[in-house]
Amino acid sequence: MRVAVASPFVDRQHGTERAVAELLERLAGKYGWEINLYAQRVEDLTLEGRGGAGSKGEGAIRWRRVILLPGPHIFKFAGWYLFNYWRRLWDRMVERARFDFVFPPGINCPDASAVFVHAVFHRLAELQRAALPTGLRGMHRRLYYALICTLERRTYTRKNVALAAVSRRTAEQLARYFGRSDVTVIPYGVNTDIFHPGAMVCLRGSARERWQMAPHEVCLLLVGNDWRNKGLPALLEAASHCRDLPLRLLVVGQDDPAPSIAHARELGVLERVSWSAPSRDVLSFYAAADVLVSASLEDSFNLPCLEAMACGLPVIVSPEAGISEWVTPGHDAILLKDPRDAQELAEAIRSLVNDPERARQMGQNAVVTASKLTWDRHAEAVYEWLSQVKQKRASSGAG
Repeated sequence: MRVAVASPFVDRQHGTERAVAELLERLAGKYGWEINLYAQRVEDLTLEGRGGAGSKGEGAIRWRRVILLPGPHIFKFAGWYLFNYWRRLWDRMVERARFDFVFPPGINCPDASAVFVHAVFHRLAELQRAALPTGLRGMHRRLYYALICTLERRTYTRKNVALAAVSRRTAEQLARYFGRSDVTVIPYGVNTDIFHPGAMVCLRGSARERWQMAPHEVCLLLVGNDWRNKGLPALLEAASHCRDLPLRLLVVGQDDPAPSIAHARELGVLERVSWSAPSRDVLSFYAAADVLVSASLEDSFNLPCLEAMACGLPVIVSPEAGISEWVTPGHDAILLKDPRDAQELAEAIRSLVNDPERARQMGQNAVVTASKLTWDRHAEAVYEWLSQVKQKRASSGAG
C-alpha cells in the first residue's frame, strides 16, 4: 500500500501528532506500507526505514517537506493547506508518484480520500464563541474557526471520503454536523513499554525534585493545550475549595499562562501552581504527579489520561471526553457529572487525597484498563479499515 499522509508537523510532544507518529511507524514497519509524509516539521520519527523483525514486508516513511508560511496562524494554515496539495500535484506530475490513499489526520488537504478525525472544530467553535477575545485577536480567532469549519463541511460531507473517528463521541458529532452515519471508531492507544508503573518509580524522585515538591504534597496534573477547554478554571477553583489539603498543581501546555496566573492569584492558589511547556520527556510529568485531572469541556479522546492510567495514576475524567467511554466509574477512574462544577471536582479530589488506599487501587485498575488499548491494536484497526476502504473503492470503480 502506498499512502500519502498530510500533517503539518509530527512529533511526540503533542497528543494528535504523537498518535500520528505511532501509527505511521507501525504501518511502515509492521505492515510494509510506503508512507509519503507531507509535513512542515518532523521530529522523533524513524524515516526511510525498513520493516523490523516480524514485519509483513518492507516499509519506509519518506518525508516530503512542505513550505512553512510565516505570519498569523490563519495565514500559516491556509498556506499549509495549499502548499501540501501543490507539493503532491508536483510529485504526481514530475515523479509520477501514485498513492492508494491521501490520508490526513483531520482537514489538512483538499484531495483526501480517507480521513482520521481527531477533533470536530464545529463543536470547538461553539464552545469558543462565548469566550473569544476582543479586538484583532478575537477577529483572527473568528476568521480561523470560520475557515476551519468551512473546510470541515467541504470535506466531511463528501460521501467518497471515508471517515474514522477516535471515539464514539466524535463519530456522533460527525453524524450531527455532517450527516455521516458511516464512521468507523478506532480509539487511541498507549505504548506500555514506555508508560508503565515501573518507569514512574525510577523517575519520581528526580521529577518531584525538579518541581520542588515535598514528599507529603499531592500533585494534581493537567496536560493539554487550550486550558479553558481542558478545565483549568474549574481545577483552580476546586483547589481553592481544598486549602486544607497539601495540594500542588502542575499545568502543562502551550497556552499563554498570564490569564491563568491572574485567575490563580485571584483565588489565592497561585503559590501552589507550577506551569510548564510540553516536553519530549512527557513521562516526567506523570512521574511527578499523584492524580491526573481532566475536567474537559470537550475532548475527542484525551491521550494524556490514557497514558496516566497506564502509569498507574488515578484519574478524574470528564464525561465530555472520549476516554470516558472506556473507563468504569469508581473502579479505574472518577467520572465527573459536570466538568464545570468546581465543587464536585473538589469533592473528587478530596476523596482521593483522604483515602490513599482507594487512590492506589484505582491506579492499579487503571493499568489493566489501559493495557487493552495499545498502539499495535490501533494500527491493526486502521490497517483493516483502510484495506476495506480500498477494496470498496476498487469494486465501485473509484480506484
